[in-house]
Amino acid sequence: MNTEAWDRLATQRGEVSAVDSVRYGQDLPDESELRLIGDVRQKRVLELGCGAGENAVALAKQGAHTIALDRSHAQLALGRNLAEAQEVRVEWHESDAADLAFLRADSVDLAFSAGMLAEVEDLDRVFRQVHRVLRPGCAFVFAYEHPLSLCIGREDGGPGGLPLGRLEVRRSYYDLGPVELAHEGEKITLWPRTIADVFAALHRAGYRVDALLEPQPLRSADPGPPRPTSIVWRARKDGA
Repeated sequence: MNTEAWDRLATQRGEVSAVDSVRYGQDLPDESELRLIGDVRQKRVLELGCGAGENAVALAKQGAHTIALDRSHAQLALGRNLAEAQEVRVEWHESDAADLAFLRADSVDLAFSAGMLAEVEDLDRVFRQVHRVLRPGCAFVFAYEHPLSLCIGREDGGPGGLPLGRLEVRRSYYDLGPVELAHEGEKITLWPRTIADVFAALHRAGYRVDALLEPQPLRSADPGPPRPTSIVWRARKDGA
């Protein structure tokens, strides 16, 4: 289970540093460039899969009432320490992303997630629960591993573990079975989906997509041509 892996990674990582702008992923442009979230002052913001809390704290520093949840107890402990060090208040919850019963319907102004949704098997359930708690017209902004990046790769090896060999397609883009990725020595299970599948799931849950980005990584250890590593969506709950 990924929760235990993230607990172990938190123990290895130790204390974390604050960030000034919301980040969508490693080596990606941040919110100061993508501008998908906007002004969060006095808004209730829900972060799903907050990890060690850097984004939750950044949102709180910008004036949001941040509600952050994660299944990893150890990651949440890092987040609480960071919030205390930065002297901001964040409402922390150890919870599954689809267990939002503690929130009233139509009570959240923005939902956000960076990286976590690729780890969710039942994405429809998460979309439905987030839709329930969002106010009409408000946005769910989320990023996760680009499905193309899970299809292609190289053999690892060489100095520093850099990828070697020819770039190759290693699994079908349409293969929706789980895939394991190595992350700092831990195995993380992801659930690939086509872009069309996610779009359809959002439509079923009652969202309207108004932004879809495939940002070019700022830098990469892979010497090959640049390719998308993450995909970023902004979908709004239908209604005035």
